[in-house]
Amino acid sequence: MALHLPKLAPPSGRCRRQRGFTYLGLLFFVAITAAALAALGQSWSTAAQREKERELEFRGSEIARAIASYQRASGGQAPGQGQSPQSLNDLLADTRGPKTLYHLRRLYADPFTGKPDWVLVPDPGNPKSFNAVHSRSEQALLRQTQADGTPVQLARDWIFAPGAVGAPASKTGVEPELPKSASSPAP
Repeated sequence: MALHLPKLAPPSGRCRRQRGFTYLGLLFFVAITAAALAALGQSWSTAAQREKERELEFRGSEIARAIASYQRASGGQAPGQGQSPQSLNDLLADTRGPKTLYHLRRLYADPFTGKPDWVLVPDPGNPKSFNAVHSRSEQALLRQTQADGTPVQLARDWIFAPGAVGAPASKTGVEPELPKSASSPAP
C-alpha cells in the first residue's frame, strides 16, 4: 500500500517577500542587542575600575595610618618622626615594647595586582625602613588628581604616606561653632 501525498504548490511571490523582511528584522534586532551589550560591558568595566581605585585609596590609606601609628608608638609625635617600620609585617605585630601593638589589622592586597606586593618607599633617614607605600601596577587611573590636587596618571603614582592626603585626619569630636549672626534669628 503506497501513501500518496498531495503536491504542494510553490510559495507565491508575496510569501517570499515576507520571509525576507522577517530575516532583515531579525538581523536588525541582533545588531541592536549586540550594541546594547557592548555599551553595558563598557559601563561594567568602568564601574569595576572605579571600585578598584576606591579600594586602592582605602587600603593605601590604612597602611599610611598604620605607619603613622607605628611611628607614634616609637616616640614620634608628628608624622615622619619616630622609628619607621622595616617591613609590612612590623605593622601587623609590633613587638618592640612590653605589650604587642597591632597597627594594621591584616596585610591588604593591592587591588590592581591582587597580591600584597606594595612597593615600600625607603625612609630618607634610614634606608632599611620605609615611610610610604605605592602600588606596583602600571594600570592607568580614571581619576586624574588626588584630593589635594596632586596629579596621578598610573596606580603606581599614588603614594600613601603618613600625613598625606590618604593619612588620618585628627578627629577632635568638637563641632565647629556657627557665627552668632547665623545661629540666632534676626529681630
